[in-house]
Amino acid sequence: MTSTLTAFHGPDIFDGFQRRSGHALLLDGTQVKAVIPEADIPSHASTTRLEGGLLAPGFVDLQVNGGGGLLFNQSPTAGSIATITKAHLPFGTTSLLTTLITDSKEQVATAIDAARATIPGHIGLHLEGPHLSVARKGAHDPDLIRPMEEDDLATLLAAAKALPTLFTTVAPESTSPAQVKALVEAGAIVSIGHSDAQPDTLLPLIEAGASGTTHLFNAMSQIESRQPGLVGTALDDGRISASIIADGIHAAKATLRIALRAKQGPGKIFLITDAMATIGTDLKSFTLNGRTITRENGRLLLDDGTLAGADLDMVSAVRFVHQYLGVTLEEALRMASLYPAQLIKRDSEFGCLKPGTNADFIWLDEGLNINQVWQKGSPALPLGH
Repeated sequence: MTSTLTAFHGPDIFDGFQRRSGHALLLDGTQVKAVIPEADIPSHASTTRLEGGLLAPGFVDLQVNGGGGLLFNQSPTAGSIATITKAHLPFGTTSLLTTLITDSKEQVATAIDAARATIPGHIGLHLEGPHLSVARKGAHDPDLIRPMEEDDLATLLAAAKALPTLFTTVAPESTSPAQVKALVEAGAIVSIGHSDAQPDTLLPLIEAGASGTTHLFNAMSQIESRQPGLVGTALDDGRISASIIADGIHAAKATLRIALRAKQGPGKIFLITDAMATIGTDLKSFTLNGRTITRENGRLLLDDGTLAGADLDMVSAVRFVHQYLGVTLEEALRMASLYPAQLIKRDSEFGCLKPGTNADFIWLDEGLNINQVWQKGSPALPLGH
């Protein structure tokens, strides 16, 4: 019988929990079997020796609006999901939630249907809106923002049961605690964002099961002397994890360093890209709900100067928090892999390299550039990419 065991060795290995030298990553087909000392590699295993760098879990991005020249809102199809996931692979993202921002009921239904497709790297759907606050709309179309009604809830409950993961961003201005409780009980992950709320309306959503905050500091009520806002609530409440866009544009370096020191556990701060169509392309502009977004010096801007998503990939975000925020490399990697996987309760599948997880891993060089990416044990990038 042909062995299905494959061993990768040479670089240090970070499995999501600890970094080890002189070890091998042992795969059994498409899954991780173990991280073992090099001396213990089975004689019948196929071996691949790599030189230098670090092997680490593939990145998990819970907010991806587009890539490869496509924006999911403009084309909510299975084909677009495939293009978007492929565009993020060279940057180390092996698992992502395709994201639809605020749109019509019809477009939401179309996106949910498309998200049922089985596509490598596509792990579910993030619906960011439309049940948000107009006062904190950001780049969302205010004409499409609206309260969650009974038919909306029914659509989301069905999607939560049909999709591997349904992640939805809502605001207490448009969503009730009872609706959040129903969504969580159906298996959805509920995050709070695009909200001007204070603790009196935020805490009931958290008590109902909301467990995340979407792009901390952006499109939300800020910390003030007498009101903590959504920012302060997210940092102070250990039940909540908080995503950040780590590009030095959406939040200042000092602001992010303060947040990292202040965050109460067990909730974690984790990385998202909030990436748009530009990733993997040289696009200078594109449209969203009929409005032009311009790419300019790392920013994506509406005509009025509003930030509209991010021109960011995940390995760049990891480098940013490590090099500019003083986060250890191991913690930066957790923020891009383990922590988001834990939030959506799928760390038994990906986000780390423990036995039984998918063999989704990356090979980084000393400068934290991507040498190669594997999905379920197979190389995902061509030689000499």
